[in-house]
Amino acid sequence: MMKYIRSGLFALCVWMLSGMALANPNNIVMARNLHNDAQLAERASIPVLIIFTSPGCAYCERVMHNYLIPMQRNRDYARKVLIRRVDISSDSALTDFNGKVTTGQHYATALKVRLTPTIIVFTPNGVPAADPLVGLGPEDYYGGYLDAAIDAGLAKMHPAAH
Repeated sequence: MMKYIRSGLFALCVWMLSGMALANPNNIVMARNLHNDAQLAERASIPVLIIFTSPGCAYCERVMHNYLIPMQRNRDYARKVLIRRVDISSDSALTDFNGKVTTGQHYATALKVRLTPTIIVFTPNGVPAADPLVGLGPEDYYGGYLDAAIDAGLAKMHPAAH
């Protein structure tokens, strides 16, 4: 009986983590409150992947549609990483990992994100886990680069397991 309760709770946690991603699996959820997202990620013991995008960025669209959207649809990745998106030109309110209200534009500037797409994997306390992935790069290797960045986030959170 406990086995079924645990699997039900795990399914509920995955559903909560994916949030709007389950409602529309063809989009990457725009970050609004990274502090709350980090709390969800902390409870699930997973890192937070943020793709920084800009309007009209064709490479951003390719990365999202060819890599990130398929990842968020995959249960194995849903258990490994929480995916969010930040528009580097946005003036909309964004709460950062520390609970401070800023904008996508100011947050990207603080992280020195100038080119899009840029992907950074963070531990739930807002610390980058690996070097940023800037641009699209060779598509034959890009999935491997993403996996390595996610694995770096998991390793920083669970050093004994990696």
